[in-house]
Amino acid sequence: MRTVLVGPPGAGKGTQANFIAKHFRIPQISTGDIFRANVTQETELGIAAKKYMDAGDLVPDEVTIAMVRDRLAEKDARNGFLLDGFPRTVRQAEALTEILEALATTLDAVLELAVDHEEVVRRLSGRRTCHGCGRNWHVEFDKPADKDVCDACGGELFRRDDDSPETVRHRLKVYADQTAPLVAHYERAGLLVRIDASGSVEEITERAIAALEAAGA
Repeated sequence: MRTVLVGPPGAGKGTQANFIAKHFRIPQISTGDIFRANVTQETELGIAAKKYMDAGDLVPDEVTIAMVRDRLAEKDARNGFLLDGFPRTVRQAEALTEILEALATTLDAVLELAVDHEEVVRRLSGRRTCHGCGRNWHVEFDKPADKDVCDACGGELFRRDDDSPETVRHRLKVYADQTAPLVAHYERAGLLVRIDASGSVEEITERAIAALEAAGA
């Protein structure tokens, strides 16, 4: 099974990617993991990417695409994979098609986790992080005994700046503007499978697996 996972911040992509990959026994591949591996191993691509990252610039498409090409050619990805974080643009989607054609394969499905934006604001703005151990809590879904104190280490809890409701709404707008063309691209290609990403983690996982299996993935 070869699939791409897309969805807004707070949709639970990381959690669902893990469960889906385990169910289908395929590697979960994120661009973050690819970047870290190349930089750590000091590959030619990793050295090139690090120069941009250290300067605070975006890594150019050609470097990112080359890293993905190398990763998908590895042995564990031959029988399938789940891509999380790539592609992000139509140009990258077209490059992915070319990579897969060179490997004599194609995508089976693109799974979109759809969730109401105000639900995302509720999820993210309610997160609290411990100054001491870094553990995350939530004012509704995972409450500590004292709303301002970490149960794990007794550290002070705080809300990160990027979890403020205003920032979350801005991130969602940026995501919608940037990703809408990508979603439309895959919808036209007949590859898009959209599921409701509200509810419990278990419910969302069941929907995701059922939708991918129904799509013939």
